[in-house]
Amino acid sequence: MKVITIGKIGNEERVDPGFADLVQQKSGKELRQCYHCLKCSAGCPISFAMDWTPNQIIRMVQLGLKERVLSSSTIWLCASCETCFTRCPNEIDLPTIMDTLKEIAIRNGIKSEQASIQIFHRVFLNCIREYGRLHELSLLASLKVLTLNLFEDMGLGMKMFNKGKINLLPTRIENIHELDAIFRAFGESKRSKI
Repeated sequence: MKVITIGKIGNEERVDPGFADLVQQKSGKELRQCYHCLKCSAGCPISFAMDWTPNQIIRMVQLGLKERVLSSSTIWLCASCETCFTRCPNEIDLPTIMDTLKEIAIRNGIKSEQASIQIFHRVFLNCIREYGRLHELSLLASLKVLTLNLFEDMGLGMKMFNKGKINLLPTRIENIHELDAIFRAFGESKRSKI
């Protein structure tokens, strides 16, 4: 890897020339077709909260700015609503690319400033791995314990429980072992670190 200066003088950043190839290979999606028309960023309902807009993330991936991309909050804030994908004239599947970037960040041990979102991601996958479907109470309990945010939205949770929106006991899908095989195929152990 070579070091180049990006932005302000003296702000050195490593460039990984193979990063775009890695993201494209892992996502199975073309990202070099992007000519930065900004339609994805203009339509993104979450862009106001992101540190980099969606098109900037794509550009940084193209430039090999791996560390900057993987440590950004943008990849964790993406809601996968697919507004960007539907607006893109080149049909670049940005939500899938963002998911791929999250997985690369996790595998490289890169922590996000959006720690609760990163924890939610792992807890959600663990819940799916365990039951084959989402069990909201298990997800909420794990998330609350891991973020130490125990009582912030307890009132809302009680309202949902009283209306029968939260099941006490989880149910598993049939043939859960087939789901285990899918996770193993992607290199995920039964219990991933959060």
